[in-house]
Amino acid sequence: MTAKKWALEDFEEGGTIELGAKTVTAEEIIEFAREFDAQPMHLDEEAGKASILGGLAASGWHTCCMFMRMMCDGFLLDSTSQGSPGLDYVRWKKPVLAGDTLTGRSTVIAKRGSKSKPGLGFVTVQSALINQRGDVVMELQNTGMFLARETVR
Repeated sequence: MTAKKWALEDFEEGGTIELGAKTVTAEEIIEFAREFDAQPMHLDEEAGKASILGGLAASGWHTCCMFMRMMCDGFLLDSTSQGSPGLDYVRWKKPVLAGDTLTGRSTVIAKRGSKSKPGLGFVTVQSALINQRGDVVMELQNTGMFLARETVR
């Protein structure tokens, strides 16, 4: 773990972490929906067009899962992450449609050390997924727990 790039010390309030991009396919929308959120607008293009979403749309939960993958690839898998005590909020602002390309970013809004566990700290980020038109499709705030570099030596 000592070679991890992101430890508690590396997060700075106001710092932004770019999470890369992902193009969403119709096949993955349908596959996720079949297993986890089998509503018609997530399973069928025509049903999606007939809904207020305007086309085959990813479930909000699918959108959260895609964001989590982007966050893992963006920094969590190369960090001293110890998990998370949870989300403060998640908001689905616009539909994610088949063919959309999403980019993600997380901005550190707070950081503090643990009062009960030396060497552990909490990092709170506000994050957004933005489509190719510049629309924010999802925003969320969560806190992650990270070990300090000094702890993992």
